Amino acid sequence: MGSRDSTCWTLLRDAAAGGEASRAEFAARYAAVVRAYLAVRWRGSKLLRELDDTVQDVFIECLRDGGLLDRAQADRPGGFRAFLYGAVRKVALRAEARWARQRAREPGEVVDLERIAGGEEALSQVYDRAWAKAIVREAAERQAALAAQRGEAALRRVELLRLRFHEGMPIREIARRWDADTAALHHEYARARHEFRSALREVVAFHHPGSPADVDRECAQLLSLLE
Repeated sequence: MGSRDSTCWTLLRDAAAGGEASRAEFAARYAAVVRAYLAVRWRGSKLLRELDDTVQDVFIECLRDGGLLDRAQADRPGGFRAFLYGAVRKVALRAEARWARQRAREPGEVVDLERIAGGEEALSQVYDRAWAKAIVREAAERQAALAAQRGEAALRRVELLRLRFHEGMPIREIARRWDADTAALHHEYARARHEFRSALREVVAFHHPGSPADVDRECAQLLSLLE
């Protein structure tokens, strides 16, 4: 997670200043969200051929001199999530306009940008869900990394969460599989959830810096997007 004072904004500005490690980390953190949004936006369109190049264009737009970073405000409504959404939407619209101009010059080609772009409100929901999934995945990875430092019992709690949420197994079934006491496993499950929430708050504080209350509200909103 970097230093305790590091946030998505410091990462972005370090990347814009030319730091290779920061640029690589910035792309690694956010590429999946950008790709998921564009894949749905252009589903069924020939523009999907441009997906990889457009993902790169989004990062260029974020980092270039005179680009979005110069006008970014950390305290804007929606924070960094809204900043990145604005970047990917701007680049997508630019790619669609370029595609339309090219096709308009070809005889018999019909251009339907409304069909390509779809409803912006629905697409913003696609983006928000992709963002929430990425943050929750990062929190799970953070919990696992901390568990590796804490020992076997902590790693077992990570596996307990995986079986409960990803496999959908009831606690009593896991207890039978592990030959464990059900009541004791419920206790470990509560502890595992507490450890995940702690990891989630740490990750959210990086991506959505603010007061503890702001972080808690963002955590609740992200989890609600995945319900």
